[in-house]
Amino acid sequence: MRVLFECDHVSFRRGAGAVVLEELTFGISEGTTCIAGPSGAGKSTLLRLFNRLSDPAGGTVLYRGRDVRDYDVLALRREVSLVPQLPALLDGTVEMNVSFGPRLAGEMADVHTALRLAGLDETFADRPARRLSVGERQRVMLARALALQPKVLLLDEPTTALDERSKTAVERTLLDLRERLSLSVVFVTHELAQAERLADRIIWLEEGRLGRGPATVRS
Repeated sequence: MRVLFECDHVSFRRGAGAVVLEELTFGISEGTTCIAGPSGAGKSTLLRLFNRLSDPAGGTVLYRGRDVRDYDVLALRREVSLVPQLPALLDGTVEMNVSFGPRLAGEMADVHTALRLAGLDETFADRPARRLSVGERQRVMLARALALQPKVLLLDEPTTALDERSKTAVERTLLDLRERLSLSVVFVTHELAQAERLADRIIWLEEGRLGRGPATVRS
């Protein structure tokens, strides 16, 4: 299995110098990887480094053996697509939201296919985004990412604001995507049971370092 991301002595500081990540060195292979750990461990920050929403203060992040800073940043974000923890939809219809990324790239979006892959039927396309439930908004965010036809999905706490029924449905969707698409997934959670259900391997972060928690690395 090929290496997807590599971190080589990666550090990140916030604001005046508070350390978020410190001297991280590890690799992530293709497939489904969970970055787990307690709140404040640096999990979300690490995801943002993978598609250059942030850059490290020190060290190097590689994607498929190449420094992420050597990629065109918009091309990288189309290939490595991040779904944030909190849904942030544009004011307008679901269709407008799902087609937003491809439109920026001068491409047409297959909105209905993206919605189906995210577990929503085609009737959602004409609905106003502001009237959706939290779970539906989370799925539209996933559809928006899938409309870019990425090779890697980065998911930041994909079920954190959902009730148990919605969480189960989203987890089922993510497992289905693994079977239907040639996608690698890197997702963040603080819930170890979810990591065990969804991931091929788990990387445990604690206080910005690789930890010796209940699942330091599972391969």
